[in-house]
Amino acid sequence: MRLPIVFEPLFMTRVWGGDRLQTVLGKAISAGEPIGESWELVDREEAQSVVKGGRFHGMTLHELWTGHREEIFGEGFAEGGRFPLLCKILDAEDRLSVQVHPPAGVAEVLKGEPKTEMWFILDARPGSGLFAGLRAGVTPGSFQAALESGEVEEELHRIGVEAGEAIFIPSGRVHAIGEGNLIVEIQQNSDTTYRVFDWNRLGLDGQPRGLHLEESMASIDFSDYEPGMVVGSGGAMVDCEFFRVEKWTIGEDGVEIGEGMAIFTVIEGRVECGGGEFGLGDFFLLPALGGEARIKAVGERARVLRTSVPLGGG
Repeated sequence: MRLPIVFEPLFMTRVWGGDRLQTVLGKAISAGEPIGESWELVDREEAQSVVKGGRFHGMTLHELWTGHREEIFGEGFAEGGRFPLLCKILDAEDRLSVQVHPPAGVAEVLKGEPKTEMWFILDARPGSGLFAGLRAGVTPGSFQAALESGEVEEELHRIGVEAGEAIFIPSGRVHAIGEGNLIVEIQQNSDTTYRVFDWNRLGLDGQPRGLHLEESMASIDFSDYEPGMVVGSGGAMVDCEFFRVEKWTIGEDGVEIGEGMAIFTVIEGRVECGGGEFGLGDFFLLPALGGEARIKAVGERARVLRTSVPLGGG
């Protein structure tokens, strides 16, 4: 039987964060701090996921990637490097800054890392929304003028959202998460973000947070007008060269899990897999090898996201 691998989350204080990682998802965060991000799977020099329990207890994700590559992740991945995805949960009590991640060609020039990502709306307060892409007709000139006047919101495409929806954010798409959203984020393993506008607010230290205006203007796709959400109940919600994310509905009888490494995120109800039980907002990694595996609902129904990495998707 293939047994799930569970990692300890890493919590990040953010000026826009809240307390729903604790109050909604039951995660053990420090009271009183605005925790904006829970990094669930990460393999970076500055941050490492550590296995909790089981055969690999205490090992980092990077140690698994370098020392147990074929067993856990499967055949065909290039040697070296780092695990190609970074998986998070974001609690946006306040809206995030307007930002952009550089496309590959621009990232190389700016010495950053490209980042394509997707957001799944785990919970949304009434009236919550996202900013993604530009309103039709916006030009580099009008956007620059809006930056100078502090009226950037008029240039951005805003989308109202509900729990269960998702959106794809390729590199180059200007974006911001609106207040009131609790979001699962699946992204390339990158931490390059260019902040173009921060709603004229101050950081936790009482000072304005730094902006990256030149880098942002070089990275924004100014032909990216008014993208839409993706809504999927079967098949892939997002399928790109870096990751594939499916939404599965699970019953009491369960679902047989096919071959290959997969990351599961519980988005509704509770599930059981390999003797472990997982609730809302929990992540676990199912190795590529080790025999049969089945996931089933604890109760009548549950829903999960299944994230996989195509060969060459790093």
